[in-house]
Parts: sequence; structure tokens; C-alpha cells
Amino acid sequence: MSDITDSRFVREMREITSNMYRQGWDERNGGNISMMLDREEVSQFLDPDKIIRTIDTGFDAAPLAGKYFIVTGTGKYFKNVDRDPENNLGVLRIADDGKSAGLLWGYSDGGRPTSEFPAHMMSHISRLSVNPDNRVIMHSHPTYTLSMNFVHAADEREFTRSLWRMCTECMVVFPDGIGVLPWMLCGTNEIGEATAKKMLEYRLVVWWMHGIYGCGATMDEAFGLIETVEKAAQLYMLTAGLPRVNEISDDQLKEIAAGFGLEYKKGFLD
Repeated sequence: MSDITDSRFVREMREITSNMYRQGWDERNGGNISMMLDREEVSQFLDPDKIIRTIDTGFDAAPLAGKYFIVTGTGKYFKNVDRDPENNLGVLRIADDGKSAGLLWGYSDGGRPTSEFPAHMMSHISRLSVNPDNRVIMHSHPTYTLSMNFVHAADEREFTRSLWRMCTECMVVFPDGIGVLPWMLCGTNEIGEATAKKMLEYRLVVWWMHGIYGCGATMDEAFGLIETVEKAAQLYMLTAGLPRVNEISDDQLKEIAAGFGLEYKKGFLD
């Protein structure tokens, strides 16, 4: 078998975690990523049925039974993933009963998947029901998006509108808007369930005064969603408190939607 560290999925995790760390989005062990894998691809590098050890999923993940995922580890620093992927990442297969996951590779120091593993798997279930091509769930702490949480109303419609107005591309990239959850304790099934419910409507969910969740069919898509929100939030914060001489109007946002054939979130424009 080929060396798994040469696989597409390990290389993508090494590259994206390094990039997110450099962006300042994932300090210390902040942030986590999970990506669903095909059995055929896993089989090129691992015996897909050889379980090293079993890890509780923390909830009923039966809708994902038999699915494979590569997931960042709990307590692991993104800055260390590229240097030591086998310790900081793990490849898992969800058991048939959904109550456990079998570790096939990784977490070499005896570690476990991220404490947000249930939240990730719940969001995968939601997104797969909406988009069967979804593969990635990504969580990070982007600086300006977080800063904006302290000066802006925690309202999905108004938060989305403020970001849409920051740059013409914003409505093009996330016409479905941004879901917002009020502050909740992280690492719990409650926040996972609330996020998964939002993920039925949105590809982006802000955990107020904590961070953001994004999803996509590819790593680039999930990263690009968060990256675009963060750029818009940076523009918002750089202009906050200054007199607004110009802004993108609702009519112009509708023109963008018409020009690009977008189905935008209903009720988010006057």
C-alpha cells in the first residue's frame, strides 16, 4: 500500500490547517475540520476494515454508518498538523450502530477526534440531506468575524445584510445567508444539534462570540466561504464608526442576484 501521508486527503488537511493557522484563525488548539472520504480512496492506503481501537461517537450517528472521515484531533494545534499528521489527525469509520467509530489510522499518542466531533457528524448528516455531495465541515475563529460579534446585533438577517453590503462578491458567494446561534457552551451535543438544525438552511453558521462553521463539497469551498465572510467582516470593522458615504443598496443586491441567477435567502432583502 502507498504511504497515507502522500494521499490527497492527508495532504489537503496538512495544507489547509497550515493556511488557517497562518491566517490567525486557529490559535492554539482552536478550530477543527472533518472530511468524508470514499472507501475506495481509503483502501489505497489502509485496510478499510482494520480497526485499531474504538471511540464513542457521543450520539446516534447511524445515518453515517459505514462512512469514513479524516478528523483533526482534540487538543491538537493546527500548526503541528503538517509536521506530524499521524499524531494530529485520525481516519475513522462510523460503526453500523452509529454509537462508535473505529480508528483506522492516526491519533498516535492515544488521542481522540476533536471535542466537537458530535457537532461535526450532526452537521454532516444535515448537509448530506440537503446536498449529497457535501464532504467537509470546518470550524475556526476568524478574527474580524469574531470582532463583529461584539458590535453587531446577533440577528441572522441583519448580520447577513451587513456582510452582503461590504463587497459585491459576498452575495455571489453566500446568497443563502449566514445562520447565527446565540452564545452556547461549546463541546456539547446541544450546540451540535442547534448547529445541525441551522445547517439545513445555511452553509455558514456563526457561534456568537466563539467562531464560525462552514461546509462544502471540497476543502476549497468550505474555506472559501469562511474566507469571504472574514474579508467582509474585516471591511465592516475597518469602517465601523465612520460615516458611510456609500453602500450597496438593496436594489443593487437584487441586481447582483438577478445578474448571477442567485437564489438568495428569502426575506433578507426589503
